[in-house]
Amino acid sequence: MVALLFARAGLAQDSRSAEDLGTRSVQGVVKDASGNSVANAIVLLKDTKTLQIRSFKTGPGGSYHFAGLSPNVEYQLKANYQRDTSRWKTLSVFNSKKVATIDLKLKK
Repeated sequence: MVALLFARAGLAQDSRSAEDLGTRSVQGVVKDASGNSVANAIVLLKDTKTLQIRSFKTGPGGSYHFAGLSPNVEYQLKANYQRDTSRWKTLSVFNSKKVATIDLKLKK
């Protein structure tokens, strides 16, 4: 019976690992034109397949993070703060990193 419990625990762990392998995430820092990190900026993440947009408000260090992203979809990222905005940047399907880093620079 103890062996059966360990076997079940192992299967549950394997299925969770397989689920984790099916997603990726993107993180980065929003900076102003002078290179300083920007707190309270809004980062937009657009799914180019469905056109769904998610948003994230940066913390004190200007960092953002989006998880649970499909590796088969390209995403576009953009930051806004007051009247400043960044250019759109793309997280490509060819970027095979599990955790991609894309920093965004605001322009006036």
